[in-house]
Formats: sequence, structure tokens, C-alpha cells
Amino acid sequence: MNVLAIDSSNLVMGVAVTSGGKVLGELMTNSRKNHSERLMPAIAGLLDNVGLGPGDLDRIVVAEGPGSYTGLRIGVTIAKMLAWTLKKELVGVSSLEVVAQNARYFSGYIAPFFDARRGQVFAGLYQYKNGKVISSMPDRLVLIKDWIEGLKALNRPLLFLSNDLEKWNDLLNTVPLAVFGDKPQNVPHAAELARLGEEKQPVPDIHHFLPAYLRLAEAEAKWLARQQER
Repeated sequence: MNVLAIDSSNLVMGVAVTSGGKVLGELMTNSRKNHSERLMPAIAGLLDNVGLGPGDLDRIVVAEGPGSYTGLRIGVTIAKMLAWTLKKELVGVSSLEVVAQNARYFSGYIAPFFDARRGQVFAGLYQYKNGKVISSMPDRLVLIKDWIEGLKALNRPLLFLSNDLEKWNDLLNTVPLAVFGDKPQNVPHAAELARLGEEKQPVPDIHHFLPAYLRLAEAEAKWLARQQER
């Protein structure tokens, strides 16, 4: 199976191509440039570099969120367009689950998170069991102070993974038995996204597939609040 993986859900943009589980190529950028301008050229360039055409693909895998509202919309829109026009399977994978793969073999809990502003984080909780990293708690949007208090009760080694570790360092260090990922572990890898996407079922209806925002966009939230005030 030839798989194209696309992740523009956060600051790090990644694309990867795998074939039969083997990574043929992977491209990652970690900058604040506009994903909308770079994603399609990155896909085209990577496919060219590995010697595959769009028609050679069997499946499109996309990081479905949570994450940046704009980034998610860009990645999912492009993935849906490719899957529809090329008549290929489409698979969505949790963006937090992708990061959690970087802690494969860790014996305690794995806690990937993305900063969501206003004291909130998109957070997940995972464990490595029977050769796989599995979810112990659904991904959610939560106040980081509340999340940390809940994690303290686990009383097991807990590995935090995030590009935002430095921002929340003081609070994270209040968790007993907390450990922290190094830089390569803290970012999502598109090759891991592709691997996960091979194992999951494709979406039944491409047109109705939506990102897992876990919240309204700020503009939508303000509009809804105004409607409720009337």
C-alpha cells in the first residue's frame, strides 16, 4: 500500500510517503510560514523525489486534530480534495496520537499536549501496551491547571511531550514523577502518521469528514455568544 501522510495541524508541517510500511520519504518544517502556501508544493516535491505519481497512491492519511483551526482546515481540505479527485481512501488520525508515538516503549503514561491559549491545552493521555501506543483518555480541550491536578493522582511516571514544554515548565514540574521529551520527541512525525493511517479504517464518506477542532474557532465563538445575548 502506498500512503501519503499530511500534517498541518500545528506549527510543524509534515508530509511523508510510505510503501508497504517502508518510509520512502519525509519532509518536515518547523516555522511560522503559511502552511497554505507550502503544503501542496511539499507534497508534489516529495512524490517526485520518491518516484511516485498521485495516481500511484492507495491512501491519503491526514492529521485530523486537535490543533490550529487554520492549519487543520488547510490539511483536511487538501487531503479530501486529493482523495476525492484521485478516488483514493481517506483516513483521519488524532494529531496527539501521532506525537504520542514518539514515546513508544515508555513504561508510564504518555501525555502529549498542544497549547490552546487562554490557559488551555489540547491534551491526550496514552500508554504503551502489547506493542502499541493506545489512548487511556479521549483527547480534550482543558484548562492546563485542571489537567495537571488530574494527572497528579495517577502516581506513575508521566512523560510530557509538547513543543510548548518551556511555556508551562513550572506547572508541569509540580507533577510527581514527571519526565520530559527531548526536542525530536516533542514534534509530530509524518512517517508515524502514515504508519498509524495504514492500521485504521478509511472514512466512509469523504465529503462529511471534518477536522476534530474540539472547539469553535474564535470568530465562531464570538458570533455564537452575540446570538445568545439577543
